[in-house]
Amino acid sequence: MRSMKNLVLSTAVACALPFTAAVHAQSQYPTKPIRLLTPFAAGGSSDILARMIGAPMSALLGQQVLVDNRPGAAGDLGAGIAARAAPDGYTFIVVTASYATNAAVRNLPYDPVTGITPIILIGTTALVLSVHPSLPVKSVREFIDYSKANPTKVSMASVGYGGMDHFASELFKLQSGATYTIVPYKGSGPAMIGVVGGEVSGSVNSLIAVLPHAKAGRLRPIGVTTAKRVRALPDVPAIAETVPGYEVVHWYGLWGPKDLPKDIVMLWNREVAKILRSETVQKWMEDQSVEVAGGPPEEFVNRLRMDVAKWKKVAKEAHIVLN
Repeated sequence: MRSMKNLVLSTAVACALPFTAAVHAQSQYPTKPIRLLTPFAAGGSSDILARMIGAPMSALLGQQVLVDNRPGAAGDLGAGIAARAAPDGYTFIVVTASYATNAAVRNLPYDPVTGITPIILIGTTALVLSVHPSLPVKSVREFIDYSKANPTKVSMASVGYGGMDHFASELFKLQSGATYTIVPYKGSGPAMIGVVGGEVSGSVNSLIAVLPHAKAGRLRPIGVTTAKRVRALPDVPAIAETVPGYEVVHWYGLWGPKDLPKDIVMLWNREVAKILRSETVQKWMEDQSVEVAGGPPEEFVNRLRMDVAKWKKVAKEAHIVLN
């Protein structure tokens, strides 16, 4: 926890240095604290990234950016709060790729692509298929075979019903023939506690959430969901090496309510991009095998549109319905 606080502090200081009074001269915004929602519990990947962005943005803007954890419904609870907020630049949200899978299984009161204001795609990474050390498997092939032979013994944690890891697990079932029960939790942190504590057999969770436990030997990573292996776990094969064609790219993005003023959108896009390019954040993301994205808001829109279409197809094939 201390190292995380030091990282956030050093990021805030480094990113504040190049910031000038020009932003404040152009507009009186902001005149009060800003809420930065994260739709999962504290300790998960979106929470960590929200704090890494929130602290330096506080320094840059001269107003507190307060991280507000709102876990529930695989991220839909927090996303709904952000979507309903006033488009005045005082509410934003850091979401994961679960935002797109939610749109494939829930009847949202807003369009997940056109009913929000995308700000910036933060980064992309892999999910990791990992198991509790007590499970007698050390590879993807052994996991598939064990689950088929013991269908009632294998359970997999998910961040929540309809989340990206849930869909990644269902896609894995479709393409590999593996058999197991999916158990929903309220965020990456609680899901990891469930796996490490032996409540469930394993999970398909974010690399950021898995890596500390993998390094400590508290769980065993056996496959990554990206097409190629990742730097942080070079000895862990891609699932596609055993299940050809399997690929899931996990991502993180920042958006606000629909109809945010363009100047506020571009202010946040520009300043968050600076944070992502800072040496401290670049090093942290490299250590976590997160590829920095950045780019204009349109890049995030394209990713959203593509993923929503993909996961709607998977929902239909896997018979995933709103519970």
